Amino acid sequence: MPLLGEDNNALTWLIIINSTVFILLNFLKIVYFFSDIPQIFFQHQIIDWFCLPASFEKLATRPWTVFTYMFSHLGVMDLISTLLWVWGFGYILQDLTGNTKLIPIYLYGGVVGALFFLLTNNIFPVLAQNVGNVSMMGAGASVMAVAVGTTTLAPDYRIFPLINGGIPLWVLTLVFVAIDYATVASSSGGMAVAHLAGGAMGFIYIKQLGKGNDWGQWMYSFANWIDGLFNPEKKQAATPQKDKLYYKSNQPPYTKTPNLTQQKLDDILDKINQEGYHMLTDDEKLFLKKASKEEF
Repeated sequence: MPLLGEDNNALTWLIIINSTVFILLNFLKIVYFFSDIPQIFFQHQIIDWFCLPASFEKLATRPWTVFTYMFSHLGVMDLISTLLWVWGFGYILQDLTGNTKLIPIYLYGGVVGALFFLLTNNIFPVLAQNVGNVSMMGAGASVMAVAVGTTTLAPDYRIFPLINGGIPLWVLTLVFVAIDYATVASSSGGMAVAHLAGGAMGFIYIKQLGKGNDWGQWMYSFANWIDGLFNPEKKQAATPQKDKLYYKSNQPPYTKTPNLTQQKLDDILDKINQEGYHMLTDDEKLFLKKASKEEF
């Protein structure tokens, strides 16, 4: 099971990034306040460059907001709400699938949510008449993607076990979805549609994953490639085990290697950490069961 404090824990990084942006924005807000600068300038000079505008014209001048908006929070309760939902559903998702699915689902949900936010506010006249003054900020679409994705993967997963044996995950997610659904017919309808679209993305991602299509693998491959450019020692350490033990070994063939058993155990534990226990083969599960009864 992934631990929250691990260096490669995606959940840890999401919490850190969201919290860091929150601290930065509020620090700048404090600076503006004590400099006696009207808060309207803080909105135009700082916030507008982090949040996603509904206007395509404005978006063209700040395209990066398609990504920055999903990590930006200004209110304390907005941040706490996001972190609680991300932690709750993200922890379960990582427990079931490993560390490599959370960030892709979060990002895909945010990007799809941004797309539907823009389309909804520009297509429907009732919203388009005020499109120049509307923007979106916060991780709502991304969190919805994680919530729906996790529920799609394990709908009967139970939380709060002391309450009549626990509440099924799908019940909590249904309430989460219903809240946004109820606000579609309002002035913030574009944001509600964005959240629902993010949830749909989470559902599709998990369904594709079940078919063997991991849409997030390219992200981690790219991240590992970048990491290898700045950390050549790590790249060297990633040399296939068979190359290190056999092809480059000075020992005669078939000589027993004392650390091979420990290495196999480490490889299995790493696989659990990255992909989840359910991805182990029957032989790997049997080996892990035997290893738990022995001391190496």
